[in-house]
Amino acid sequence: MLEVNNFFHGTRIVEGYGVLNETGNEVKTLGFKKVLIVTDDFLSKSAHYQVLKESLEKAGIEYLLETNVKPNPRAEDCDAMAKIAIEEKVDAIIALGGGSAMDQAKAVAAIVTNGKTTVEWGDVELEHSILPLICIPSTAGTGSEVTWCAVITDTARMYKMTVGDPIHMIPTLAICDPTITLDLPQSLTASCGVDALTHCIEAYTVKVHQPITDALALKGISLIAQNLEKAYVNGHDKEARRNMMIASTIGGMAFISSNVGAVHAFAETVGAWFDTPHGVANSLFLPYIMEFNIPACPERFADIADAMGIEREESMSDEQYALKAVEYVKALNRKLNIPTIKEIKGITEERFEAIAERSANNVLSNDNARKITKEDYLELLKKAYNE
Repeated sequence: MLEVNNFFHGTRIVEGYGVLNETGNEVKTLGFKKVLIVTDDFLSKSAHYQVLKESLEKAGIEYLLETNVKPNPRAEDCDAMAKIAIEEKVDAIIALGGGSAMDQAKAVAAIVTNGKTTVEWGDVELEHSILPLICIPSTAGTGSEVTWCAVITDTARMYKMTVGDPIHMIPTLAICDPTITLDLPQSLTASCGVDALTHCIEAYTVKVHQPITDALALKGISLIAQNLEKAYVNGHDKEARRNMMIASTIGGMAFISSNVGAVHAFAETVGAWFDTPHGVANSLFLPYIMEFNIPACPERFADIADAMGIEREESMSDEQYALKAVEYVKALNRKLNIPTIKEIKGITEERFEAIAERSANNVLSNDNARKITKEDYLELLKKAYNE
């Protein structure tokens, strides 16, 4: 029987410098008349928000602004914002921001059309399509502008759940303007960049990868290897910034139709418990999971090393070449001043067993390239902590 792959992508992408100015025309063309803008307090005071606002006003689009967006968005905040969207009778939502703003906007859009609460839609499929959603990413990391899920924190359980559906939660439009990222601080450039790298690496190595996602993932890895350090050193390197935004978007396209694995299982745990930013959490564990996974698919990790532009000696086996990719990521984290596990508030050796157990029980561990247990997570945590 022939293998059948399912590739999900229904979001139109408008990409390039200056496309933020066209948002109002795009909204008008889509037939929307009143939109809710979901962003954070910082971005609402930025020049980029002014460009968005003026674009909407010029096109005659009515809008209202909501800024109650936190890192690792909370279910109760999504519910409160959905109530406002319903009361105001908006016909579309615009998310301006990083993964947190886009994820919260997705959850809000889902509640508006499906009812109930965010927690009630956690980890189950939606019944109806979400309210039309336009995503405008402000970072180059999450790829959330093209994915059909939102990771939301259920604060009562201290648990990160997924609100999502491959048919009913597809953003209508992604407006990817790298201009917005020119002002990103180095710390965000770094953590978001390694977040995008994690998406690409895990998409290429999980059990359920497929040819289309493979091509996207390898291209994303190559773009990140060529541009992340440049963007970190010089935030106004326009070519590097644009390439990083493209890499982030195609990384999202890759992992949403394959999956992510143990790195994300760990990141979701520490994100829910210690409020660690998602990109930082992925960065902490990425090289250690890569090394652990090499025996499962050494040829794939060798492909990753090649995509990174690492020179291969003729005598090298796939395993030896793959280890070069692990060394590359460790060195990259140091160059980008990514914090170590010891530097993350709340993550202490006393919590390792609980972190390992929660990570092992995360459904994402099932798709990891190599079978991973609580004991494996525990050993990897100790290794990462002591290096």
